[in-house]
Amino acid sequence: MTATLIWILVVLAAIGLYLSWTAGRLDRLHARIDAARAALDAQLLRRASVAQELATSGVLDPAASIVLYEAAHAARQAEEEQREVAESELSQALRAVFADPLQVDAVREAPGGEAAARELTEAVLRVPMARRFHNDAVGAARRLREHRKVRWFRLAGHAPFPMAFEMDDEPPAPLTDRSRT
Repeated sequence: MTATLIWILVVLAAIGLYLSWTAGRLDRLHARIDAARAALDAQLLRRASVAQELATSGVLDPAASIVLYEAAHAARQAEEEQREVAESELSQALRAVFADPLQVDAVREAPGGEAAARELTEAVLRVPMARRFHNDAVGAARRLREHRKVRWFRLAGHAPFPMAFEMDDEPPAPLTDRSRT
């Protein structure tokens, strides 16, 4: 009887350790999501700021400046529920403004335009990467949270279910074309 009780205690301790390890892993995944979301927010803010700065610089024609400024301003001021839509609209505005390679050349030829074009290019290329890191972390946490052991033992606690950030983040092709630089 004593040996059976010892084995039961060993099995319960092993199960407890495993559940504790799983809860710790889930906690680390949620921390990774928070860090990736902060990085994504920083890249989105940087992209909107650079676009807004370029729109007010006088380098673009007035119509393009208005379109770009309004989309960048809307992206910066969007509430969390509307953020994905506003950021997608900024991506569409960037593609519309910089659809013509001549527009990119005009920006680069203006005083300080080469630096502005380079900064905008970096910003539009970093957004998809930051979004991918965030969505990968969300996917890993979702897969772990779908396991029965996590649901049955409520290992996620009160953490909200992680949501991916879905937006149109396709950069303007003429702006990112490496052969033109």
